[in-house]
Amino acid sequence: MTRIDKMKERRTIRRYTGQDVPEGLLNELLEVAARASNTGNMQLYSVVVTRDRVGKEKMAPAHFNQPMVTEAPVLLTFCADVNRFVKWASFRKAEAGFDNFQTFMAAAIDAMLFAQTFCVAAEEKGLGICYLGTTTYNAGPIIEALALPRLVAPITAVTLGYPAEPLPEQCERLPLEAVVHQEWYRDYDETAIDALYRDKESLEANRRFVEENGKETLAQVFTDVRYTRKNNEFFSEEFLGVLKMQGFL
Repeated sequence: MTRIDKMKERRTIRRYTGQDVPEGLLNELLEVAARASNTGNMQLYSVVVTRDRVGKEKMAPAHFNQPMVTEAPVLLTFCADVNRFVKWASFRKAEAGFDNFQTFMAAAIDAMLFAQTFCVAAEEKGLGICYLGTTTYNAGPIIEALALPRLVAPITAVTLGYPAEPLPEQCERLPLEAVVHQEWYRDYDETAIDALYRDKESLEANRRFVEENGKETLAQVFTDVRYTRKNNEFFSEEFLGVLKMQGFL
């Protein structure tokens, strides 16, 4: 099986064996990740590696106590980090105007490129990963737990370990034509939306998802149950507050 074929078969892993991830392998993966593209070769990112059980338990509430946070051998928190560059500039008689939203966006992109390159490399070595979307929801407690200084903010976290059997089924994806636009953006009318979401909506698991949540459509599960306006606005305000606290706004 080629690397491309393996990537087509990838899946998110939330259950891990008791096998530890060797330090040498982890460092190799991080070295590979550090070769990822980044803004101006400034590497505006850092990662905090948490192996200690106590440390993972301290982080768990910020991730809504999802079991894989404490059960995975390794938890990695990828951060937008302007602190290091600003201090380097200061110690070299330069003044960096990096305490702003533009630089935060550049650092957040750098952090995600670093994280995704790490994850691809980890999966190539037979490891499994799970991104934790809760990272920006509860960035404040994570900052406190990891002692992140000014101009550092958590962007995403990843659990890492060897996959436990049986492997989960792959999550469905929309057809390629749903996300690829040739030459310019072509907006979607109702007919296009019906065609692009038909297979997703017809899956038995998603039909059961709708029924279990007492909704009429799968879209309502996402908007009324999983990602409500109230929660989106609340966590938006929380994260904006974090960016102000950390000196980005």
